[in-house]
Parts: sequence; structure tokens; C-alpha cells
Amino acid sequence: MTLFSLIVALLLEQVRPLPVRQIVLDPLSRLSTSLVERFNDGQARNGLVAWALVVIPLVVLSALAYFLLWLVHPLVAFAFNIAVLYLTMGFRQESHFFTDIHLALRMGELDRARALLAEWRGGQYYGASSGEVARLAIEQALVAAHRNVFGVVFWFILMPGPSGAVLYRAVRFLGEAWGERRDVEFGEFGRFAKKAFEIIDWLPARLTAASFSVVGDFEDAVFCWRTQSMLWADRASGILIAAGGGALGVRLGMPVHESGEIVERPEMGVGEEADADYMQSTVGLVWRALLLCLMMLALLVIASWVGA
Repeated sequence: MTLFSLIVALLLEQVRPLPVRQIVLDPLSRLSTSLVERFNDGQARNGLVAWALVVIPLVVLSALAYFLLWLVHPLVAFAFNIAVLYLTMGFRQESHFFTDIHLALRMGELDRARALLAEWRGGQYYGASSGEVARLAIEQALVAAHRNVFGVVFWFILMPGPSGAVLYRAVRFLGEAWGERRDVEFGEFGRFAKKAFEIIDWLPARLTAASFSVVGDFEDAVFCWRTQSMLWADRASGILIAAGGGALGVRLGMPVHESGEIVERPEMGVGEEADADYMQSTVGLVWRALLLCLMMLALLVIASWVGA
């Protein structure tokens, strides 16, 4: 059921992309804002309490609903799995930005590509060259593919019903909404949320990077992973970008023009300068990595059937 749920959810998401902001992000944002207003006194302890009030009920209720629906009929539980996966993962949640940037660069519309990149990542890129735009888009796509698909898939497989997918999506949201805030008045409230996401994403990020390595240039991917990833500010993102750049044979990282300044960044990956062609190669790399994961899961399912 796990494998078939994943396949159906992926196909459904390709046919009809989820309006993720209206259905998922906006309700979570309202809940997050309410908890911050009620609990935030700048202390990490209250951040832990608020985090638990969001994550634990969502995970427990999703697991309980799955088991109750299984008692009604396995097909109903199967449909529930698909529905939750549809809400928590998907290539298309952010890939339209990547596709539009790719098309703009192909058409020579650099200003439009910069504007799309700013809308996707935040910041301003009016001084960025086409190579810098392609580089930043590839980096964002590699990380987004992991967080929107591979991380969700890992926890979905690991935990009963769709509770793992719910866990990853909720913890990721709070890690970004609370853990990334640096304003003084917010204090240490988001420290636990940030650490919790780092913990649950530790193994999935490395498995995703390993998948990129297997379906791309394995030797360069592993070399970049080992020698470059620790130079990136966020270690998990550094692993994904370094391994992805090595697998593609493209140079990522490096200084870029952002918000009117030149932002110094370490070089990641190896090979040629990024351009629109490498953006197309990135799409192929992510799809091959996903097919590899599905094939491995299928082999496990077949092995369990044979063993039974």
C-alpha cells in the first residue's frame, strides 16, 4: 500500500498541482502566529511547548485516523494515505518557479528571470548575471526537491500510515517559520523548532544526496560531498547542493549579486558554469533519483511478499 500510495499521489500532483499556500501554508501560518502570540516570551522552553502543541496532535491524529479507516476498509485507508501525501509533498509546489526561470533564460529575458528568482527565494537579484540566476535556481531546486518530496517519502515509509509525512511537513514548517527568525524580540523561541528539523532531516538529506550521486556522476558527487558540504552555512543544504553539483558536473555556490551587494559563498560542485542547459539536467537528475527510490521500495515490497 505504501508504494502504490506514493505513485498515485505523485501522479495526482502532476495532473492537478495542489494550491499549497491556500490549503496548507495559510492555515499553518495562522496557527503558528496564534501560538507565538500566546507563548512567546523569548524563552526556548516555551518554544518547545508550542512546538509540541502543533506537532504531536497532528501526528497522533493522522495515525489514529488511518487505523480507524483501516478498520472500516483498507481501500478507505489507502485513499486517506493518498490525500495526506497530496497535501504534504509534491514536485509542483515550487517547480513552476524553476520552469518559468528556465524558460525566461532560454528566451533571453534576464530581468524576468531575476524577478521570478526574487519571488521564489526572496531578496533582490537585479545585478545577477544569467549564470548566477541559473546557479541560484539549481541550488534552490535541489533543496526544494528534497524537502518537498524525498524527505516526506522517507518519513512516510518509516512511520505508520501517513503520520510520518505529517511529522516531516509540520516540523519543517515550524523549523522555517520559527527557527529561521533572527529578530531580537523573537528571542530563543524558535531554537527548539530549528534543532528538531535538523534532527529529523539528518538522515533523509544524506539519503537524497546519495541518490543524486548514484544517478549522476558518482565520483564527483561523493568528492564534492566530502570536501565542500561543511563549508556551507546550513549543513544539510550544503550536502544536497555539493552532491547535486558534483552529480551534474556544474559549479554552484560562489559569489552572487543579491540585494545590491556581492554575497561571498563557497564554491560547490565541480565542472562548468551553470546555465539554462544545466537547469534542464537538474530536472532529469531529480526524476532519476526519485525513480531510484521507488525502485528500491518496490524491491523491498517484492522481497516481503516472497518472504511471506
